Amino acid sequence: MDYRESAIPDDVIPSAVAPAFQHVVDTYASETNKVVAVWRGFTDADLGYRPHPRSSTVGDILRHQLLSERRFFGEFLGAPEPSAADVLPSPLIVASAIGRLCALAVPRLAFLAGQAEPWWLTRVAFFDVERERAWIVWRRLLHTAHHRTQLSVYLRLLDRPVPATYGPTADATWDGADPTTSIDAAARR
Repeated sequence: MDYRESAIPDDVIPSAVAPAFQHVVDTYASETNKVVAVWRGFTDADLGYRPHPRSSTVGDILRHQLLSERRFFGEFLGAPEPSAADVLPSPLIVASAIGRLCALAVPRLAFLAGQAEPWWLTRVAFFDVERERAWIVWRRLLHTAHHRTQLSVYLRLLDRPVPATYGPTADATWDGADPTTSIDAAARR
């Protein structure tokens, strides 16, 4: 998918020393761009919004994304990361959260790209179990997708446009978009 504006452009994405893992580097950059596209749908006035008293606020989710990525990359993958106390921007507003997300993601891309295949396949501590580093990175990406989807629902509930992330939405489409919404489309080979 081509985005009108990418927070991390293609020319910033490094080549992986282990070509079999280039897709992970590319996907981390792409997923970060998708998060930014969703975060841009909010205003600073929305940071306290929650659709239910037991739901996280928009601001809570932005903070969690920044802090949990730091933990995954630092604790579980051994990436050089700033101290946890230095992760959150002050004040935390939409623009500063986006800026911080991207500023932290770019060196992580270089870190991931610099890892040889044995590093990816090594089992390391992940909370109370051991997992291969490749598995941990994919778990991180899935965790990110979960919170991005959560915020996409918030946008819809706020009657805001929902940006395209994996394909067109009711608010964003393009020539050549071919969503699978029919049996005929699903039957294509």
